[in-house]
Amino acid sequence: MNLATRLTFIRIGMVPFFIIFLYIDNVYTRICALLTFIIAGITDLYDGAIARRTNTITTLGTFLDPLADKLMISAAFILFIELPEIAVPAWMVILIISREFIITGLRSVAASKGKILAADKHGKFKTSSQVTAIITILVILICNAVLSHFWDIDVYQWIYALDYKRYIALVLIRTPFWIMLIVTMLTIISGSSYLINHWDLISERRKKPR
Repeated sequence: MNLATRLTFIRIGMVPFFIIFLYIDNVYTRICALLTFIIAGITDLYDGAIARRTNTITTLGTFLDPLADKLMISAAFILFIELPEIAVPAWMVILIISREFIITGLRSVAASKGKILAADKHGKFKTSSQVTAIITILVILICNAVLSHFWDIDVYQWIYALDYKRYIALVLIRTPFWIMLIVTMLTIISGSSYLINHWDLISERRKKPR
């Protein structure tokens, strides 16, 4: 097993720790969740670069690399539904994850025909927006945890304040919803673009004689 594939396995192994850190409502575990996500992102950059530089791109690595990304990102979005302090609607996460399954299925069809479907500009922008959204929401969760842990402040109580506290509360409470809405829209656009550009694969599969 080459170094790039080992890094990918390490990234997959980080997913359970990320889930545990994020699920526990504690300022320190939330910080650990953010650090775990960032470290996973760094290994994602390095494993691909190492594989290309050392000419050790393998079928296993090509399969595991996007899988590791999807596991980490999907875990974050699913857990966001369970966290009441950010109120991320389930339908957004369902649409995002459904898109990933559909496109993964399309890539599997292409692979069975000896074709490799590379990510287009919409897909890359979608991935960047998802990573940005997760990091932003994790930072907001840390801010909420800091206020609660060190100053015993419930940010929802600040909604009724008449000074700057109200605006801080609105940012901390509303931002996750709006940023997830943007990510959901970009995900739908990206998935639609991908299906349109590669509709020939679906058409060929439908026309295939049984």
